[in-house]
Amino acid sequence: MDNYQRKGAALVLCAPSGSGKTTLSRRLLVKYPRLSFSVSCTTRPPRPGEVEGRDYFFIPPERFKERIERHYFAEWAKVHGHYYGTPMESASMAMEEGKDLLFDVDVQGAAQLKNTLPGAYFVFILPPSRQALEERLRRRASENDESIRLRLSNALCELKEAYWFDAWIINDDLDQAFITLCAVYECACISPPLRPNFLQQLIGEFQEFK
Repeated sequence: MDNYQRKGAALVLCAPSGSGKTTLSRRLLVKYPRLSFSVSCTTRPPRPGEVEGRDYFFIPPERFKERIERHYFAEWAKVHGHYYGTPMESASMAMEEGKDLLFDVDVQGAAQLKNTLPGAYFVFILPPSRQALEERLRRRASENDESIRLRLSNALCELKEAYWFDAWIINDDLDQAFITLCAVYECACISPPLRPNFLQQLIGEFQEFK
């Protein structure tokens, strides 16, 4: 890699279901053409409007488990009864080529990416309150009471992991949360690990001048 060219940034987003992560992610991808969505594999069926290869790679559970055995994934987890996983090779190659990637994963997956993607930046999207999160889930009109209770229970487990993330964004106001997320992404793009050779080369130039 050219010493002046930086490696791709990895921005990892986590949030309890209903916190607005998907909406914020889509807005971020529109604003920054350099940023691409890291497409994960999943065993769940497609939701209305989802496209194979754009939103997810939809595969059967048997194939997913085979890929786990082959260490195909940078991270994987079972969430709400379905498997999700990030292909390792495609993500690593993209970042070596200088492409920025946005990862939308749960906290289990984020913890694994902490080990497999050094230099990644981890962001947790927080609801302003438990009540606000429940109201957002109910407004979807696609969740029954049992499903909402499960998601709120899972949210508690996820929130207990938020302490180790690099940034927290409280999504009380969507526009303000988006402004903050943009600032976090731009910060991630100037992280020193993305230009591992530049400083060493620059110091060498100064030493030669002496």
